[in-house]
Formats: sequence, structure tokens, C-alpha cells
Amino acid sequence: MKIAIVQTNPVIGDFEHNAARIIAMADRARRADCQLVVFPELSVPGYPPRDLLEKRDFVDTNLDCLACLTTAIRGIGVVCGVVEHNPSSQGKPLFNTAVLFEDGRILHRVHKRLLPTYDVFDESRYFEGGQSSRVFEYRGLRLGLTICEDAWNDKDVFKKRIYHVDPVELLARDGMQLLINISASVYHLGKQDFRQRMLSAIAAKYRVPLLFANQVGGNDSVLFDGTSAAFDPAGRMVCRARDFEEDLVLFDTEDGADEGQMHPVSASDAESVYRALVMGTRDYVRKCGFEKVVVGLSGGIDSALTLCIAVSALGRENVASVFMPSQYTSQDNYEDTRRLAENLGIAYDVIPIDDMFAAFLKYLSPDFDRLAPGVTEQNIQARIRGTILMALSNRTGSLVLSTGNKSELAMGYCTLYGDMSGGLAVISDVPKTMVYDLSRYVNADGERIPQRILDKPPSAELKPDQSDQDDLPPYEVLDPILKGYIEDLKSPAELVDMGFDPEIVKQVVTKVDRNEYKRYQAAPGLKVTSKAFGYGRRYPLAQRYLGYPGAYSFKGAKCNGK
Repeated sequence: MKIAIVQTNPVIGDFEHNAARIIAMADRARRADCQLVVFPELSVPGYPPRDLLEKRDFVDTNLDCLACLTTAIRGIGVVCGVVEHNPSSQGKPLFNTAVLFEDGRILHRVHKRLLPTYDVFDESRYFEGGQSSRVFEYRGLRLGLTICEDAWNDKDVFKKRIYHVDPVELLARDGMQLLINISASVYHLGKQDFRQRMLSAIAAKYRVPLLFANQVGGNDSVLFDGTSAAFDPAGRMVCRARDFEEDLVLFDTEDGADEGQMHPVSASDAESVYRALVMGTRDYVRKCGFEKVVVGLSGGIDSALTLCIAVSALGRENVASVFMPSQYTSQDNYEDTRRLAENLGIAYDVIPIDDMFAAFLKYLSPDFDRLAPGVTEQNIQARIRGTILMALSNRTGSLVLSTGNKSELAMGYCTLYGDMSGGLAVISDVPKTMVYDLSRYVNADGERIPQRILDKPPSAELKPDQSDQDDLPPYEVLDPILKGYIEDLKSPAELVDMGFDPEIVKQVVTKVDRNEYKRYQAAPGLKVTSKAFGYGRRYPLAQRYLGYPGAYSFKGAKCNGK
């Protein structure tokens, strides 16, 4: 049987768009003489629909769309993902379902059994888990049909399994001859390699071909890389779709994959993250109904990288920039921002903020000091710039892209209603050291970001001779601590045991915890690491937990916090 594996980029709730993509790709597969075409998880409504699932009319419309697809697509079998009602009087109201239909009839349906509730996932909020894993015979093959997480519980892959059942193992016992997994597997750096090894191991373990159809595109903060694939019974990957774009690859259960079905993917971590950010920016802007964006330039590397991503995502004609210098702005930054805009061929404007800053200080208090600005005066400058950007957004209908990186956001080295203003925080999950890696990747084929921007010490330029390292540890020290604490969930004691300076660890952890309220009010960002700030990391704002050894002393009935 010749099978097409398709990765589509759905728009959540845009059923006409999603149906059109499914119909077009199914037609392409049929014209390639395929008997079956496989689409990703929830490919009809788009993933993740989140609380739209609480609207009955949303679910009903997605079922109407499925009925339309079963009528519109003929001459080929289709596997796709849809939401279905749970008719039982008990349990959650919905099922996350995979259906197989052909020529107007639904032949088989499977409800997702393993419902993830970690990181960005919250599927038990909406869905009832399926209760059975049985094969289905189609065109002489016994198919095992699974949905995303159903394949992520193999005892030989995971040391600590979080579910009590392995649907793949049950399907193998039931005699499956072909395993299909439809997915919406969220991207983060390094996940593709692990996922490939996992799927390869499963195929080899059960000696069956395995087809993996993964969603592609950005929906809010979460990004999907695609890289759909097929593995032969020996675990060899025999075909693979591109990363970060819609694609279709072919697999034959008798002959394997045709030559040329290993489509190219990113060749390095920097390329992978950059392309993920470009895709996520493009999808967020366009799926939210915008066409143009505006970026505030500072002369620093963060805004320069954000601008490059925007141009790659939307085209130079849809990107504008504004430089807002003050008395503390160096001549280098005047020159570098203009050169950056010229290199990219985008609109560039200069709006000095000195007079506005002076007016603020005049009317606020005689205690405010223009010549020796403290934190308050520095924040006023940042908020003036934020106000200008939002005014430009209102006037032009452009979306403001904020430019702060993960290291700054973690430490609270940013200003609410100032440099945090915007509709999308493009690099808010990119640590500062990775910002430099991505900028070097951008310049690999010729200078887009002026070299002096990469070479100069980072500075917010909100007071004379300011440097980031006045307030933060060096980024090459800071970023590994932040990764350990935020992504790897290391305790302060474990970080110290890893060789980090105890005082620096205490400073970093304290600032991360104290600035949760800022991140709660930040624009949504694009997730590219295993743990991003946002709805995948849920910490209370009002809390006083101290994570240091000996912070609490419990003796008898006396409990004394130190």
C-alpha cells in the first residue's frame, strides 16, 4: 500500500482554511497513486484549541467540517484528527480522536489514551482518555492507529513512565502490521533528535513500519517543526519531511520510500532555532490578522536579531523600524542602527526622546535627576520609548515586536510598559549567549547585522557609561545557571554542587523568583527551549518559598524560617 504522510499548518478554528489544505493535500496524494493519506493530530480544528473546546458550537463545527471532508475526498483513504463528543454520562465531555474514512464512510476511529498535562499541555482539562487499543484491518494490513502521546510511554525508552498503560505495546499484542502515529509534537531545541531515536526504537522493537505525521507551524507561543517521517521494521528512517514548512512524503509498505523522500532539514542548532522563530513570527502575525510589524532599535544585538527575524518572516516591505536616542546614546548606535536598516532594506525613522524625558522630569518632582539617573529615571526613558512604539502601532496598524531575550526576562532586567511593550516577544525564550549564536548564523552569508553590534558590550544606555554587567553576572556565567534552574529544575544547592559560585547562584535565583510578576504581564513569546516562560511554567506570584539548604529549621512544634 502506498501511503502519503502529510504535515499541514492549521489555523485554529479556521475550518475552511484547514479543510482546504486537507482536500488539496489528499488530492495531491491521490494523484501520486496513494491508497492512504495521513494527516496530523487535530488537523481539522487545529492544535491546541484550548478553551475553545468549551464552546459546543466550536466542537459541532469541527464535526460538520469532518462530514464535509468525508464527502469531498474520494478515491483515497484518509486518516486525520478531530474532536468528538463523549456520549457517556461520566467523564470529560470530549475525545481527541483519529478517524479513518474513505469514500464517504468513517471506517475506524481511535480515542487518544494518554493525555499529557505537563509543560504547555493540559489535555485532561478537556478530554476523556480512550479505553481500548485494537488494530483495524484496512486493505489487507492490520493498522495500529495512535495519537501523539500514545507513543511516548515505552518502558525501554523512558526510565520513569508517567502512564500505567502503553497503547503501542497493546497494539503489538493485537497483531499490528503497521503503526501510525498522528501528532502535534511541540518543538524545542534538541527534541527532534530524541523523537527520531524514540520512534526508531519503537519500530525496531516491534518489527513493524512506523509512520509519523506531525503538525507544522506556530500557534501562539508553541511551535511545531513537522519533520514527519517513516521508519522501516529495522528502525531505519526511510523518508522524512522538511522542518518548519508544509510538506508531503511517500512511503510504500512493500517497497519502502521512493528515492528523494529524505527531504532536507536544518543543518545546525542555530539554523533550527532561527527557522523556528521565523515561522513562529510569521504565523503569529498573520494568524492574528496583522500584515506589518514595527521594531524599536537600540543599537544592540537583541533588537538587531529581532529585526532580521521579522524581515525573514514577513518581507522587508512589511517591517518598519524606529530609533529613539537620548543624551546617553552613543554615536556608534546612531551609525549602527542606520546601517542595519540599510542592510535589510527596511523603513527607518529616528525619534529623539530628550525633550519628552525632560518634560516628564519637570512635572514629576524636583528630586528626579536627569544627569545621574537612577532606576526610576531609567524606567521613564524605557516607558517613553514603549509609548512611542504603541502610538506607531495604533497609527499604522502594525504589531509591535518586543526585543528582550530570555536572560533579561529571567532576571527582571526589563521595564514593564517600557521595553516589554508589544504584541509578540520574539526572542523571549532565547538566552543571551544564543542570541549571539543566531546573529552569527544570520551573518554567515554576508553582513546583515553590523559587526560592531556583535562586538560591543551590551548596554541599555539609560545612564552614562552603562553596561549590562553593572547589574548582571557575565552572560557566559548567567545563562548556564538559568538553564539549570529554569529548564533542568536544579535546586540552588545542586547548582552550587555543579561548581557555580554560591553568591551568584543566590543572586540569580532570587531575581528569577522575584520577577515572576513581570513575566506574567509580558507579551507572548515563542517557545524554543524545553521550558519557556509562559503558560508552560506556572509559578505563583505571591509566594515566599526559599529553596536554599537550611532555609527552614523544624524542631518539635517550633517552625522557624531563617
